[in-house]
Amino acid sequence: MTTSTPTAEPGPGAGTPTASLLDVDGLRIAATAGARHSIVDGVSFAVAPGECVGVVGESGSGKSLAVRAVTGLLPDGVTVTGGTVSLGGQDVLGLGPRARGALRGRRVALLMQDPFTMLHPQLTCGRQIADGLREEEHPRRGRAARAARRAEVVRRLAEVGLPAEIADRYPHELSGGMLQRAATAAALAADPDLLIADEPTTALDSANQAAVLALLGRLRHERAMGLVLITHDLRVAFSSCDRIYVLYAGSVLEHGPAGDVQAAPQHPYTAALLASEPSVFRRKDPLPSIPGSVPPPGSRGAGCPFAVRCAHVAAECRTAPLTLAAPPAGAPGADRRRTACARIGALTALPGAAGEDTGDAGPRQAREERTAGAPHAGPRRSDAALVVEGVGRRFGTGADAGHQALSDVSLTVPAGEITALVGRSGSGKTTLARIAIGLETFDSGTVRSGPVELRAGGRPGPADRRRLAAHTQIVFQDPYASLSPLRTVGATLREALAAARRNGLAVDGDRDQAVLALLDQVGLPAHYADRRPAALSGGERQRVAVARALAARPRLLICDEAVAALDVSVQAQILGLLAELRRSQNFAVLFITHDLAVVRQIADRVAVLSRGRVVEEGTTAEVLDHPRHEETRRLLAAVPEREVAD
Repeated sequence: MTTSTPTAEPGPGAGTPTASLLDVDGLRIAATAGARHSIVDGVSFAVAPGECVGVVGESGSGKSLAVRAVTGLLPDGVTVTGGTVSLGGQDVLGLGPRARGALRGRRVALLMQDPFTMLHPQLTCGRQIADGLREEEHPRRGRAARAARRAEVVRRLAEVGLPAEIADRYPHELSGGMLQRAATAAALAADPDLLIADEPTTALDSANQAAVLALLGRLRHERAMGLVLITHDLRVAFSSCDRIYVLYAGSVLEHGPAGDVQAAPQHPYTAALLASEPSVFRRKDPLPSIPGSVPPPGSRGAGCPFAVRCAHVAAECRTAPLTLAAPPAGAPGADRRRTACARIGALTALPGAAGEDTGDAGPRQAREERTAGAPHAGPRRSDAALVVEGVGRRFGTGADAGHQALSDVSLTVPAGEITALVGRSGSGKTTLARIAIGLETFDSGTVRSGPVELRAGGRPGPADRRRLAAHTQIVFQDPYASLSPLRTVGATLREALAAARRNGLAVDGDRDQAVLALLDQVGLPAHYADRRPAALSGGERQRVAVARALAARPRLLICDEAVAALDVSVQAQILGLLAELRRSQNFAVLFITHDLAVVRQIADRVAVLSRGRVVEEGTTAEVLDHPRHEETRRLLAAVPEREVAD
C-alpha cells in the first residue's frame, strides 16, 4: 500500500505531524511488583488523523506496553510513572478508571494478534459487532431498531470484505483471515478515532496478511482514522506505514519517514534488524543475526542500551546519555528524522540499508540473476525420511462430514534435506504434519515415516509409537504452550532423554551431562538448565523446544510454524541453528511455514498446498523463481516487499 508522509516539524520527536491526533511525550512505565524496574524510559511519538505509524523492535523492547498505556490496559504490577498522553487534546493519563473505560471503543480501539482473545467464543460475530455500535445512533429496543442494527452489522461486515452470513457464525467457524476481519469489524464498531493494531498479521499467510493490511489502509484513509501498527515484521512495517519508530529496551533509538529509514538507517540497531530480514528474492548465506538478546528491565546500564550487542560500539556509547538528535545533513529526510546513536557522524553507510550489499538484491536484479534450468528430478523414495502417498482426510461424521482437509496428497521428504510445506491458513499443512507424527488419523493412502508404516483409519500401536518417536520429532509455533511452566529447562530435557532411552536410544554418559550437551548444541549456556520457561525470551524458549526434540536424535524433525512468532533477529538465529544442526547431524526437516522469505533462506525443496492438495512441488529456486501454479503466484505476489526496485 502506498501512503504519503504528512508535513512535519521538530517537536517531541522531530518528524511528528503538526496536527496530531495522539501525542505521547516522555512516557515512562515501570514494574512496581517487587523491585522497581524501568520498562519504558521517556518514549515520545505522535500520530495524525489518517496516518499509520509503525512501532518496531524485538520482544522486550516495550512496544506493546508503550502503546497500551494509551488505552489504560497495562497489566497488573505495571504502571505509568511519568510523561503525558494526549488524545485529541484530552489528557488520557489524568482520567479515572470509568472515564478511561469510556474512552476505549469510542475514541481508541485495540486489535490484537490473536482475534480469539477479542471475540467471545459463545457469541456470534454479528452479536459482538452489534454490541460495539454506539447506542445513541443504533438503539437496541423494538423490532425496527433490531432490523436497523442487523442492517448496520451487515454493512460493517461488508466494509471488511465479509458476507452477511458471517453475522450468524461463531468465531471457531471462521478461518484465520476471516476471523481477523471479523475482529477488525468489532474493534471499529464504535467508529474510534485511533486504532492500535498489535501484531495483527503475525499468524496469517501472505495472502491473508496482504488482505488485512490493505483493509486497514483503506479504512484509515476513508475514516481519517489514526493507526498505530505494532509489529516485528519489517516487511509489513515498511510496506504499510508512513513513519517508523524503532524501540529497544524501552527507548526510541531512531524514528522518521518509513522510506527514509528503510533506505538509510541511522542507528546500528535498525541496520542490524534490516540485515537480519530474510528476502523472498535471494538466499542470504549465512542469514545475518544479532548476537545476544534484549536486556531485561533492571539490567540496563548507562549509555546506549544496544551497546553490548553493537558491532560499532565505542567507549562513549557506554556512558553518553541517550539523546535523540538529527542525523547528518546528507541522510535522506534528515530534517524529519532523529537517531540516538552517539557515533552516527563517524559511521559510514550501515549494512542493511536498501541497496547495500548484504547478500540480498532488489526485485529486478534478483530476477535477472535467476536461471530457468531444467526441472530437477523428484526426490528418491527408497531412503526418504517421510513418504506420503495419496493421503486423504475428511473431518466430521454423518451429515457434518463436509470438510475435506486433505485430498490425494503425495509428498516425499528426502533424508538429510529440508523440505518446506507452504500454503494459506486452512490449506491442510498442520493436518498433514499431525498425520506424519501419528497424532492424527487419515482416511486413505499410505504414510511411511522412516521405518514405521502408518495405516489409514487407525492409530499406531505402542510399539510403533515408540519407533515413531525415535524417528520423528516436532517443534510447534508456540514453545511456551508446549513447555511445562513448572519444570526447569533441565527437567524438561532430562524427561526427553528418559523417553529416548525407553524408545531404544543409547544415551552416553551421565544424564546431566547429556542435558548440558543438548543446551550447548542449541547455543544456550549451562546455567539455563535451572531456569523455567517464564524466565526465557521467545527465542530462548524455541531453542529449548529444539533441544528437547533433538534429545531423541531424530531422523526427521517437523517444524510447524516454528519461527512465525519470533522477532526478525531471533528468527535469523533459529534458522541458522536449524541449518547448522541439519548439516552436522544429517537429519531431514519438514518445515511448515506461511513465510516464503523464510522458505528461500532454509529449504532445499518446496511443496505448495492449496485446499488440501499439493498443487506445485520442486526445488526452492524452481518454485519461487518460476512458479507454475496460480496459487504459488498469488502467494508470491502478496509478500510485502521492502526492497527498492531500481
